[in-house]
Amino acid sequence: MPVRRIDVRERVMARNDEFAVSVRERLADHSIMAFNLVSSPGSGKTLLLERTLETLGEELDIAVVTGDVQTQNDADRLARHTTRLVQAVVTGGACHLDARQVLDALDAIDLDRTRLLFIENVGNLVCPASWDLGEAAKIVVFSVTEGEDKPLKYPKMFEQARYAVLNKTDLLPYVPFDVALAESNAKTINPALEFFLTSALTEDGLEPWFTFLRERVVHGAAV
Repeated sequence: MPVRRIDVRERVMARNDEFAVSVRERLADHSIMAFNLVSSPGSGKTLLLERTLETLGEELDIAVVTGDVQTQNDADRLARHTTRLVQAVVTGGACHLDARQVLDALDAIDLDRTRLLFIENVGNLVCPASWDLGEAAKIVVFSVTEGEDKPLKYPKMFEQARYAVLNKTDLLPYVPFDVALAESNAKTINPALEFFLTSALTEDGLEPWFTFLRERVVHGAAV
């Protein structure tokens, strides 16, 4: 008897892409800019979001969907900096968010009062690279404690991202990290990648990041 092969991954990904289209259409109906914030664990992306909410939360009408494997700790941290609901998605072990989870999360958000949506993905530089969540662009966050070869080790994530944030620059005097080499490695993978150098802890470098977000919301485009 012939063997029939069913590629489950392809079917799952195709279904996800259908949900991503629905997310994108729903956001477009409300003129909402959405960014998928991706990183490895410990890069400082939650603190970056906290600083962003503190400064721009009300100005840009920011809403957040945050994913975590087992807890809603990140969502609780972010909720302290905004009066808006921070929608937590606990994946129960899955290493990424999917578009259906984001679509469901939008039901709890007042989209008429939202202009910018951050999707804080699960801390992982492998799985989230393959999943379209309906965002305008992926923003990859990594830190000076992770090594200049991070883009070379996880090329698909840096290839899929449109912007990169190199965080924890306050530690540069204390770690052997070459910023120019890190940027060069990343642009070997993705020559169009645009960089921000930040320290969410000391707030150094955040003004260019804030300016970028203001411009994207005003102009309504990710590029």
